[in-house]
Amino acid sequence: MTLEEARRRVNELRDLIRHHNYLYYVLDAPEISDAEYDRLLGELKDLEERFPELKSPDSPTEQVGARPLEATFRPIRHPSRMYSLDNAFTLDEVRAFEERIERALGRRGPFAYTVESKVDGLSVNLYYEGGILVWGATRGDGETGEEVTQNLLTIPTLPRRLEGVPDRLEVRGEVYMPIAAFLRLNEELEERGERIFKNPRNAAAGSLRQKDPRITAKRGLRATFYTLGLGLEESGLRTQHDLLLWLQEKGFPVEHGFARAVGAEGVEEVYRAWLEERPNLPFEADGVVVKLDELALWRELGYTARAPRFALAYKFPAEEKETRLLEVAFQVGRTGRITPVGLLEPVFLGGSEVGRVTLHNEGYMEELDIRIGDWVLVHKAGGVIPEVLRVLKERRTGEERPILWPEACPECGHRLLREGKVHRCPNPLCPAKRFEALRHYASRKAMDIGGLGEKLIEKLLEKGLVRDVADLYRLGKEDLVGLERMGEKSAQNLLRQIEESKGRGLERLLYALGLPGVGEVLARNLALRFGQMDHLQEASLEELLEVEEVGELTARAILETLKDPAFRDLVRRLREAGVEMAAKEREGEALKGLSFVITGELSRPREEVKALLRRLGAKVTDAVSRKTSFLVVGESPGSKLEKARALGVPTLTEEALFRLVEEKTGKKLTDVLPA
Repeated sequence: MTLEEARRRVNELRDLIRHHNYLYYVLDAPEISDAEYDRLLGELKDLEERFPELKSPDSPTEQVGARPLEATFRPIRHPSRMYSLDNAFTLDEVRAFEERIERALGRRGPFAYTVESKVDGLSVNLYYEGGILVWGATRGDGETGEEVTQNLLTIPTLPRRLEGVPDRLEVRGEVYMPIAAFLRLNEELEERGERIFKNPRNAAAGSLRQKDPRITAKRGLRATFYTLGLGLEESGLRTQHDLLLWLQEKGFPVEHGFARAVGAEGVEEVYRAWLEERPNLPFEADGVVVKLDELALWRELGYTARAPRFALAYKFPAEEKETRLLEVAFQVGRTGRITPVGLLEPVFLGGSEVGRVTLHNEGYMEELDIRIGDWVLVHKAGGVIPEVLRVLKERRTGEERPILWPEACPECGHRLLREGKVHRCPNPLCPAKRFEALRHYASRKAMDIGGLGEKLIEKLLEKGLVRDVADLYRLGKEDLVGLERMGEKSAQNLLRQIEESKGRGLERLLYALGLPGVGEVLARNLALRFGQMDHLQEASLEELLEVEEVGELTARAILETLKDPAFRDLVRRLREAGVEMAAKEREGEALKGLSFVITGELSRPREEVKALLRRLGAKVTDAVSRKTSFLVVGESPGSKLEKARALGVPTLTEEALFRLVEEKTGKKLTDVLPA
């Protein structure tokens, strides 16, 4: 390659990498995988080393991330710079890293290292003065980040106050979304027809950068911490291993795991062990971080413009494969939502053969611009669920076919309803919905029919004894005795549990019936608002939108289901069977008309206290307003306390709240709170 050819390619790579930095760090909407990004950056770095005259201080190889969007969050300058990490992909590259250390220090290894699991999340910096948390920010470009303090404070494990620490202290770590929370969030977004996140890292970034901390609080974010910025010298710590133990002692979560190793070969042993363990980790890990253990060597080696010379990210192999989309099948879920499933040429990925991949909904497919016959790049989202990363459009031949959505349910032929980008079968008698509907109806948080397991549901459907949940209440002992593993006593027990389920109340019934978008919380809100199934069935769109946590798409979906003749017939038959259609009576109205908001840490679980207040007729909200009766203040309160003072809202300590409860109810606290 000539110098001029190299110059053109370097400029092209820099523009491309800056574009992807902006998408990744600022918009949380990457277009390429981490592995593809690493390849681009590696190519640029290699060209700059081969042609030193092309090096530039504004090159992405000399910078960290991208500048934050100033219109969204307040920019905040880090007291000391935050760095990225150089990457290694092979043992030879780790050996080369150790050789560079040997040359720089003028002595032979092997050296002692601390090796840490590399969580794929969002880097953050916490700044403390006098042991009090002042602010928290994202890394941004390493010098300036975005202040996201209120959103960080929704993470319950994050310390607000510290003792025995340097007067000015920066604690650095990673905010991440556990795989289970990521899959749950995407399922909820998909159910509402909203855009899903491509991976846990982007889900964490998008959740931490929400303008409303209440949304962040519901996303299940976690944090893990691994180093200090300002205050490291004053801490008196001597090794990275001791630093991690010190962080744990001070109350910081250190959830990513770490081990000691000697030399490149020792690092490789830890790397191989964690690579094998990768599928079992509760978070997405894309490698290990290798750090010289002795902190004094950090000071000797220092930093490049972009990364420390004493640390390295040793990346796991990319879990991505190319294959072809052969066909698309349409499946019907419990709520009737139609899910397109891509049928692939089988490919081995992440320890198993993958031949099917979820395509989520119409909006997702439009964004991908995917067609039957396309070559696609697939991976496992959260290390679990096969998913299409992108379509390889450059490999199209012109023979690819568009994906056509069915107008009728592929199982029962009922006309499909369209809710935004989601297609749904409203027929409660749809065969594909029956098994899942029965299983959900009997589940513990719904109608709690413990004896109705999956195998028994299959048998009841197979024998034609039930078609839907209303048929459960028509079962007799003679129907059950003789079924596999069902004797007379088992039959009596099951019938008793079915009978008891009639009295669970409207809240549990609404959740059990699987109304679109209605989980436990929304079922409770609907039951509290309408009180009776009849009132709910006659509700208008405007009335549904008044209910807490009901958005327009969910309201319209609920309304269409409530008006559907098949659903109304199901409700009629449940009512005739004696199933309770009214909300459970509250324990009292001692706090009726009062509205509470809670801030800070309480001695009892917050949800328990909220449930108590609601049982006594009070309203509990997340935001302080002029209508708030009392702000309950626990340890380490947030900004809600300042807002309450500004609005003149009265405050109560936890003890004062419980005294109020005793005064209003005339009962001892032990009689109204669970033991």
